[in-house]
Amino acid sequence: MFHDPRHIFEAETSKPQNVSQTLRRFAGYFRPYWRRYLGVLVMMIVSTWAAVTAPQLLGQAVDCYLVPPAATAAFEGVSPTLTVQPPSASGPAVQATDSACWYAEVPLTATTEERINGLAGLVLRLLGLYAIGSITTGLMFYWMTTSGQRVLRTLRVEVFHHILLLPIGYHVAHESGDIMSRVTNDADTIQQAVSFALIQVISGGFLIVWVAYKMLSESVAYGLVALAMLPFMVIATAWFSAQARKAFRRTRVRMGSVNAELQESISGVREAQAFSREDENIASFRETNAANRDANIRAVAYTSALAPTLEALGYVALALVAVAGGYALLEGQALLGETVTLGLMITFIAYVQRFNQPVQQISVLWTNIQSAIAGGERIFGLLDVVPDLQDAPDATDLPPIRGDVVLDDVWAEYEKGEAVLRGVSLRAAPGETVAIVGPTGAGKTTLISLIPRFYDVTGGALTIDGHDVRQVTGASLRKQIGVVLQESFLFSDTIMENIRFGRPEATDDEVIAAAKLANADKFIDRLPDGYQTSLGERGTGLSQGQRQLLAIARAALANPGILILDEATSSVDTRTERLIQSALETLLRDRTSFVIAHRLSTIRHADQVLFLDQGRIVERGTHDSLMAKHGMYYGLYMSQFRRQSPTEGGDGRETRAAPAPA
Repeated sequence: MFHDPRHIFEAETSKPQNVSQTLRRFAGYFRPYWRRYLGVLVMMIVSTWAAVTAPQLLGQAVDCYLVPPAATAAFEGVSPTLTVQPPSASGPAVQATDSACWYAEVPLTATTEERINGLAGLVLRLLGLYAIGSITTGLMFYWMTTSGQRVLRTLRVEVFHHILLLPIGYHVAHESGDIMSRVTNDADTIQQAVSFALIQVISGGFLIVWVAYKMLSESVAYGLVALAMLPFMVIATAWFSAQARKAFRRTRVRMGSVNAELQESISGVREAQAFSREDENIASFRETNAANRDANIRAVAYTSALAPTLEALGYVALALVAVAGGYALLEGQALLGETVTLGLMITFIAYVQRFNQPVQQISVLWTNIQSAIAGGERIFGLLDVVPDLQDAPDATDLPPIRGDVVLDDVWAEYEKGEAVLRGVSLRAAPGETVAIVGPTGAGKTTLISLIPRFYDVTGGALTIDGHDVRQVTGASLRKQIGVVLQESFLFSDTIMENIRFGRPEATDDEVIAAAKLANADKFIDRLPDGYQTSLGERGTGLSQGQRQLLAIARAALANPGILILDEATSSVDTRTERLIQSALETLLRDRTSFVIAHRLSTIRHADQVLFLDQGRIVERGTHDSLMAKHGMYYGLYMSQFRRQSPTEGGDGRETRAAPAPA
């Protein structure tokens, strides 16, 4: 039943993860918004087109306007109407109508003023390209972010819904702070990636591919020189990414531990102050936080190392382009059989810069992506937890129950091979009250937890009105069972809504009637806002007895066919106990009830009393019959109570004595 958190940590951080599967699952959440993402794709294409076209215009500005080939042609004695560059042994002369100046045909006899005007037009078109790129990028980010927020809302709701469906055993084995971390911190890492990093990485990757294609289409030889560092970039990215992903997986788990310790420390602040444990708790939190810090530093170290590595390789690529192109120009030689002009070299330098820019951006944003993948793995890991308790495929709704509960040779265990209940058999007829007593660890709470199917029997059968609880839907079963625990949970809402929790459709008059039945109306009326009084977390501001009365009112309003009371009066004073006992007598009437009693005086009128010891029923009967046997029940009862002489008032009532030594 209980698991070491260290084992859970090792299991989550050491198991192999399938990144492609995680990404495919993310894609499934984005699929409903495919039209919007189609628009994002269009904007990405337009933006990338603008980004890769600008370097071409820069090259033409040099070859066609700033360094007019007419002068060179005239110097070589070539007709200015035929060529735009001098002939060379490495290739034929280029005609004026060639694609070298596809923006506009520039007559070689054009005047300086005409060239300036043409250059001005080209600059305006460059500015237009930059404006188009900015607008499309803005739209792309807006559409991506709004869609991403919708996806995150869906994911959070799905995770929350799944958490509520997980069996009680899962919540016992896992810290609530860690579970909360998956809905909050892990989802936040995904939000950061979706809002900014993801679109940058995708558009950057798209730009890298397009620039590579343009370089190879302009000049295969020069393009191969410019892309010479690409294999090294891929290798570096793959290795650093793999290491960073492992490290970020550990950081997400460590963050869950931080949240778990924080939640536990805040919830137990009263105990910490009462026992002067503040310094020890601070030291423990400091240690947990330090482990989270170290995990984050390790993760950031890998992602930080990736950026300068790629930047250095980018500079090497830029140097190769400049050296190879410059050598070809200065020596008047072709590069692997292809002519290089000054404009082409400038174009390729701009291409390489364009190529390196998204590579470096991706390396910076890769931190967010890796963290988001790790967060996604943890979220999907939670969603992949298959509840131990599920409705059978052929499960039917349980009809309105009469309350005939039968346990037939029931066995139950939390850990395989360690039985908690051993062959328990009993029958509670409709309307009967069954009291369950015994020492700590005897299996009392386990027994009552089987009735609403918080846990499943591992042997034997448990039926209600002849229906095996494993063959009916859990919702229809629990809807007809009321539970009042020793520590009743109240929500941060009004008293009215807390009582109405189990039956939301109840009217205000019905809520008030339930409060009166539970003897809670008197203290509620004394509150400043009455039934509209807002409670703090867990009912802060109310006494334990008042919280119990509200829990009884909640159960009374739900009007269950079966009622379970787990030591409902063990933590209240004698006066409040009488109020609660009076309310319970009314609530138990004509209703099958199971009562775990700490104070045995509260169960003297039970129809059956079961004494559990080490998972077995060792005694059963009424209070009087068990007392007459002078057995284990008698010994437990007498350890709590003794017959005293009549009080001064002469009422002869049984009064509580000090508990016997353990």
